[in-house]
Amino acid sequence: MARIVCVHGVGKQQAGEQTLLGEWVPALRDGLTRAGAEAQIADEDVAMAFYGDLFLPPGQRLAGDDPYLSWWDVAPGWETDLLMEWWGHAAVVEPHIVAPDTQNLLSGTSRTVQNALLALSQSRFFAGLAEKALIFDLKQTHRYLDDPELRTAARDRVRALIGPDTLAVVAHSLGSVVAYEALCAEPGHLVRSFVTLGSPLGIRNLVFDRINPGPVSGMGSWPGAPSTRWTNVADARDVVALVKDLRPCFGPDIACHLVPNGSHAHDVTHYLTKQITGAALAAGLG
Repeated sequence: MARIVCVHGVGKQQAGEQTLLGEWVPALRDGLTRAGAEAQIADEDVAMAFYGDLFLPPGQRLAGDDPYLSWWDVAPGWETDLLMEWWGHAAVVEPHIVAPDTQNLLSGTSRTVQNALLALSQSRFFAGLAEKALIFDLKQTHRYLDDPELRTAARDRVRALIGPDTLAVVAHSLGSVVAYEALCAEPGHLVRSFVTLGSPLGIRNLVFDRINPGPVSGMGSWPGAPSTRWTNVADARDVVALVKDLRPCFGPDIACHLVPNGSHAHDVTHYLTKQITGAALAAGLG
């Protein structure tokens, strides 16, 4: 079994294991180098838990386009609420973005969604991301949390790769939710280091309160033995990682760090090459 299991984030439905490993493995090595780690990794040490294909419509080829989506496809409730959270956070970290106000919120759901998408289109965070892709990512996260069959299938992709030789799990974005739930469902695993990057796990009501296993008395379960180290890394401007400090949700033992990822705040390679990510990985491999 692989020493390191990686779990990709949202929006990778057109990719595959080897495609993603081609990006992740060099970046992991760079992170270890930045950390001055003696540990080295070979290609065979790293496996990618790929679940993106689970979100493809039946019969659609991997090379096919994502379905056309527009503002009217954003469902009221969870999807609109998360979109508003993204808008509010983007306005805080990027002053040129007009913040949501009472008039926006009272003008009707359809107008609110349109205003939010217009504002986010001006965000550096979402630069180059088409509106349909943004909406697809929003819906993908919602579907994971709302579709028990898909959720189980995605977690099983992770669990299938975790064995007695697995020392570290590195997960990005929505993948951090998948990996967290998979580790919780695998009691007795020997993973030493759990590294989450740009994670939405701390968003109460929308994500945290819907994780499985659910929080008890407001606190989430620890995803392993007490000796398992959990390191959470986030960029201050990462809109997906709305809550940067996960300690109020999962306890004081998580090491939470802020890193500067530049204009591509949520980019996984920018997270992987950071010194703190390399150090957390090395701690698991050492």
